[in-house]
Amino acid sequence: MTGVVVCHGSPVVRERLVVAAQGVPALTPVRPAASGEELLILARRQPPSVVLLDAHLPGTGPVEAIRRLRLMNIGAAVVMLAQPGDEIALDRAIALGARGFVAPDVGRAELAAVAAHVLAAPLAGRTSLGNRLPGVPVPSVAASRRPLMPARAVPAAAERDVEQATVQLPKPELTKREIEVLTGMSNGRSNAQIGADLFLSEDTVKTHARRLFRKLGASDRAQAVAIGLRRGLIR
Repeated sequence: MTGVVVCHGSPVVRERLVVAAQGVPALTPVRPAASGEELLILARRQPPSVVLLDAHLPGTGPVEAIRRLRLMNIGAAVVMLAQPGDEIALDRAIALGARGFVAPDVGRAELAAVAAHVLAAPLAGRTSLGNRLPGVPVPSVAASRRPLMPARAVPAAAERDVEQATVQLPKPELTKREIEVLTGMSNGRSNAQIGADLFLSEDTVKTHARRLFRKLGASDRAQAVAIGLRRGLIR
């Protein structure tokens, strides 16, 4: 087993996580997957040591993806990409053997800590994904109300920007149209494509984008999507 598979339904979030993971030697090589089906194909070809898995993965879904990984008996450590409010999905995932969760906007420093944590347990004798994080007494994410990963290390600059923006705007009030534009961004759509989807001109989409950036305190698309995911504005 080697490296990590980053499986997330949003192209923007997936690319950001891939870039962050590439800076962590313990997680290389880094392979992206856009769906549970693609994740399983990659895992069969070359079993990963770690899987970063979207808690809202479309298609196969995260629970089914974990179940199939478990049947493959490859011993990969599954870490969910989710928020503390996703208790139901996370409880089911952890019951099947997920090791814990981190926010989708996790940075390189925290990924390094996560890798050190989940890879610390010896692999000898491991027969399933059912190993829990060592020293975590709470079996339910709903009960813990916090990530099961180690405390966050000093974040990278981009991660600090996201956290600072989130603190400044704890409840950003976006219009329905701004949320639609932000959702399009999270799906990797260009301004022109978002405009076509919403029957708007590209200039109008750019105007909505500037407004939502200002409301979120974001400087670019990736940061806006990360903040939107963290605040539960988009899925």
